[in-house]
Amino acid sequence: MKTRAQSLSKLSTTDWAVLAALAEGEAHGFQIAGFFSGEGELGGIWKVQRPQVYRALEHLTQAGLARAVRQEAGVSGPQRTVFALTPSGKRAVRAWLRTPVSRLRLARSELRLKLAFLLRSNADWEPLLLAQREEYRRALASFEALAAQETGIRRMALLWRLESAQAGLRFVARILAEGRSRA
Repeated sequence: MKTRAQSLSKLSTTDWAVLAALAEGEAHGFQIAGFFSGEGELGGIWKVQRPQVYRALEHLTQAGLARAVRQEAGVSGPQRTVFALTPSGKRAVRAWLRTPVSRLRLARSELRLKLAFLLRSNADWEPLLLAQREEYRRALASFEALAAQETGIRRMALLWRLESAQAGLRFVARILAEGRSRA
């Protein structure tokens, strides 16, 4: 049997995004998919198709993070199942929103998703940004040391990661400097 930590480690960015959307209130899959569509407020950060939303809701339900709470009549289709977070789901999403992205190749989307959800809920994003700044600084030190020792393709790959981490660090610094005044 999987532990809670194992279940959480298996969640995809889409699973987390759907979980965070549910943290804003009960919703059905069609409604959540609207947030992440090309026209939705979050679609510019992370696009999620309706089938992916329903798959994520299934994962979250199986993990005990969300549950079906009722059925509603669809506007022009079948009944819609409305979902809500469980207490475990609420704890998990709060922790996820506070945790910096350690796999920096995911930071481009995942960090922006976290910031968007924190902004939508009017929560303080500074602790996340400060922690993320430290992740970038650690990564930069590591990439610099490794790049100095490498040549060829490996050096090129490390230099790309180094430049990406520097850009991420600049982004974090700018958001911290601007605060919520421009958000």
